Amino acid sequence: MIANHIHDALSQVKQLRDMVLVKRMFFGYSGRARMIGGFVALAGALVMSMDTFPSSDMAHLTGWGIVLFIATCANYAALVLWMFSGRTLRHHLPELIPAIEAFPALAIGAVTSVALVLHGEFSLLFGTWMSLYGLVHVVYRLSLPRANYGVGVFYMVSGAVCLLSPSLTFTNPWPMGLVFFIGESLGGFILWRHRYAHELTESESHDEA
Repeated sequence: MIANHIHDALSQVKQLRDMVLVKRMFFGYSGRARMIGGFVALAGALVMSMDTFPSSDMAHLTGWGIVLFIATCANYAALVLWMFSGRTLRHHLPELIPAIEAFPALAIGAVTSVALVLHGEFSLLFGTWMSLYGLVHVVYRLSLPRANYGVGVFYMVSGAVCLLSPSLTFTNPWPMGLVFFIGESLGGFILWRHRYAHELTESESHDEA
């Protein structure tokens, strides 16, 4: 009898823990949009590696700026669509906290990039971008799948390698293109599977109700 009570209590604790973890999860990011960003980075590297593309640092900085703009538009357009998908904006606002918490790290990344450009340290940009973008993943360690944190570690390790590589030049776009293609494709698949599993669970719950 006592054993049954203990088993029931443990089951209730586990259910409560699972409910808390689910409520912490953030489902606003689109895996497909993130994968699009990875392919855009690869396409950008391909264009900038062509002989017809200018070989100056500023030309490549402009090229990566365009890649960033396209990827950002794709991801945040998907986030806005999610905000208005079937529920009110007020309901979604508390759920946006994880996305808002990422802004300070992204802002520091922007300031650091401007500082490096002003000092002419273009060769440090790739490593800095990868490292800081990897650190952004730390913000989501409790609100996105654990595998996404692994993608962040991949970015940080890649960034460290780039920062410590004296032969790396900013006008060689392939390190940046390949790292972000791999990272965003893998991260996008993780987010897609994460949201799909959540939607499937919700659908099953509604059917049971």
